[in-house]
Amino acid sequence: MTKYIFVTGGVLSSLGKGIAAASIGALLKSRGFKVSMLKFDPYINVDPGTMNPYQHGEVFVTKDGAETDLDLGHYERFVGVDLSYYNNVTAGQIYSSVIEKERRGEYLGRTIQVIPHITDEIQERIRKVAREDRADIVITEVGGTVGDIESLPFLEAIRQFGLKEGKQNTLYIHLTLLPYIPSIGELKTKPTQHSVGRLREIGIQPDFILCRTQVPLTRQARSKISLFCNVEEENVIQAIDVDNVYEVPLRFERENLTEKIMKKLNLSSKKENMKEWEEWVSKINNARSEVRIAVVGKYVQMKDAYKSIIEAFTHAGAANNVRVYSGWIEAEEIVDGAEGKLSSFQGILVPGGFGSRGIEGKIRAIRFARENNYPFLGICLGMQCSVIEFARNVAHLEDANSTEFDPLTPYPVIDLLPEQKKIKDKGGTMRLGEYECRVKKDSFSGRAYGREVVYERHRHRYEFNNTYRKILEEAGLRIAGIYPEKDLVEIIEIPDHPWFVATQFHPEFSSKPRLPHPLFRDFIRAAMEKTL
Repeated sequence: MTKYIFVTGGVLSSLGKGIAAASIGALLKSRGFKVSMLKFDPYINVDPGTMNPYQHGEVFVTKDGAETDLDLGHYERFVGVDLSYYNNVTAGQIYSSVIEKERRGEYLGRTIQVIPHITDEIQERIRKVAREDRADIVITEVGGTVGDIESLPFLEAIRQFGLKEGKQNTLYIHLTLLPYIPSIGELKTKPTQHSVGRLREIGIQPDFILCRTQVPLTRQARSKISLFCNVEEENVIQAIDVDNVYEVPLRFERENLTEKIMKKLNLSSKKENMKEWEEWVSKINNARSEVRIAVVGKYVQMKDAYKSIIEAFTHAGAANNVRVYSGWIEAEEIVDGAEGKLSSFQGILVPGGFGSRGIEGKIRAIRFARENNYPFLGICLGMQCSVIEFARNVAHLEDANSTEFDPLTPYPVIDLLPEQKKIKDKGGTMRLGEYECRVKKDSFSGRAYGREVVYERHRHRYEFNNTYRKILEEAGLRIAGIYPEKDLVEIIEIPDHPWFVATQFHPEFSSKPRLPHPLFRDFIRAAMEKTL
């Protein structure tokens, strides 16, 4: 029988529920259990695909093309699984599904209510994950903060779920904040007490409380939380701040959290294998040298918009025994020459994005990388800007542009596909998910991958315009990867350069802790060789 773990959060948002849930998943997987993950997001949007990065952060894309919350990236990286569209559920999806059923007459004229119809639909999504992934354990994170009106149907649903499945098959974990007041040298437990109180009013008694703290959890604070929150003292777990998020599973393991969870769920396993994880974390923490990478983006004030890129840097750094320092540069600030902003770095990355803001700054940064032999990696919009820069400054196609930014450009080197031009809805209509890419063997990318056929995840609408393919190739651009079914350009390179690669896809989405993406790995390696 599948076991179910529910992770909720209190006091304030962005405490790290996703990291906590992913860490627990990693620990249980290390004991030999098949673990799957589920994220509930209480917002009414059907998915985050049309949401502003400053509000939502990164949109993570699964292999099957679902636009999801960034926490699914944490799940995939920590647990080592490939998730799907059914592993991220929003309130918008739930309400849409129930309304569609009502319109089809499936409820036989009954009045549709939050209880039981919405809560039943939520519970069915939990069971679907268990069925589809054939999981021993499903870990479900409920987004938002206890007390928010938006999350009430989800909390009610998981309360009912525990009643139906039984205490031996369900477990509740609540992550909360313990503020530290330096002037009195004390951890304050009152916010945690109030948060758990709200949860208990709903009918959920947490089995474990994870206490996010800046300083070690004292015995006194543990005892107080235990008493006022009705949780055994040994199940009040310290979740102290760490510099490296990959330490979190190891910190939980020191508190014997895995064994305690297994005991609560009546599970047993003799297997235990976190040694490789521990060695990998040690390699990151003990890196003796540093490589400096400039990230020239449009959303650098919201670094969560580039979360998977940050993690891919960590993975690639560990593979090269180096720590990667990311210098965040707002593309709009590169007004004239880029040298003042970029010359102190060893490599330059231009990430994805949408809209015309900051485009000319990105193009200037790419020209600087090309002309001054700085190792360069362009991703999605970064690849499109690389094509524009090359067309203007090498192929002499003056005013070349993308029709996204200039519909009247005389040289639309980036354009919509004919089928995309007919689309009016913006949500879920891009080229999304995993597509085949055939890589040229004798290229930077071919040497990185070590194979000719790879599969990568996409999230874009505009494409390389093949009308200009021959012109740009004759000017020296190398087409290093294509999607063969439609002959779409996936990778471009500049051969007479130390390392210059730009991809239409998002390699960061498939990078894993002990399996760094080959392009990120070789990009960092090339940057290490750059002398300033």
